Amino acid sequence: MINPHDRFKDYQGDKCWQGYIRELNLEEDLQAAGLTEQEANELRTSDFDFVYVPKEDKKGCEEVKDFIERHEWLGKLQQRSTHRFCARLKKNNALAGVVIMSTPNAFSNLLGPENTDKEKLISRGACISWGPKNLGSWLIMSSLRWMVENTEFRYFTAYSDPEAKELGTIYQACNFIYLGQTSGTDKQYFDSKKPSKGWFSGREFRKKSNYFKYASKIGVSKEQWKKWMKKYSPDWNLVPPKIKAAIKKEEEVYRNSCLSRSVPPKHKYVYILGGSKKETKQLSKLFAEQNPKRTRFRCSRLGCCLAVVNRASSYILLDFAAVVKRYGK
Repeated sequence: MINPHDRFKDYQGDKCWQGYIRELNLEEDLQAAGLTEQEANELRTSDFDFVYVPKEDKKGCEEVKDFIERHEWLGKLQQRSTHRFCARLKKNNALAGVVIMSTPNAFSNLLGPENTDKEKLISRGACISWGPKNLGSWLIMSSLRWMVENTEFRYFTAYSDPEAKELGTIYQACNFIYLGQTSGTDKQYFDSKKPSKGWFSGREFRKKSNYFKYASKIGVSKEQWKKWMKKYSPDWNLVPPKIKAAIKKEEEVYRNSCLSRSVPPKHKYVYILGGSKKETKQLSKLFAEQNPKRTRFRCSRLGCCLAVVNRASSYILLDFAAVVKRYGK
């Protein structure tokens, strides 16, 4: 698997990576689906089935994984993925789109700490090259409605990566709330001993599996370390100070052994949806109360929610007032 940053670094076009890869894959994708280009151009979202893929469906989950690796920017699944959704062509059951929900690495608390457990992250998503233009937005909104109808989750965060030349156009089309370009890590790392892992954020050093490795190196058994672990991270109140210091030292050693590079912050969006109009209204009001300083506007009303200027690899977000002045309300 080629690292996404390597496969896109020499690209000079103006499309985002997924738009670029759709063009490259079109002929091969059409052939695999048994479609002509004319047939593909006539497709509408009504020609597709929306399908939930439970984790028990191993074959379906593997197909989702393969699809993401071929069509999505990062080319790999998010850790802690929990829900998978697909769009399948009714004609022949061909897989045409995928959306994956995950537990966030860090919760946003956009509805207050008491509602942290109501957040899900839209961690991955991609559509086939021959799909209709609005297939992605249809699949996202179908997935959100399914989540609200079948789970307790009520707000859904998503990111767009400037490195892939993404602005979040699909989230704008779905009427998400734009939260700004201040999210994500400002540095990524690369372990030359594990090149297939690709570039990763600093969270990798704090993964549960890595803590077990650190503990093993300083002579702490796996059984003992389990007693000091919460679900995903250590309970530092239980770890003896000397052992904590030694663990942190091992983490630092691993971090320093990796290559590093700076990356621009990501655009962040959120969609709030209740089980009824009344609940949606209540949650939206709570969002406004909890986030009084956030610039809150829904992009589709502007036609173009935001503009990002790329100057010598720095990304400048035009403020809300400037966008309104240019495009109108």
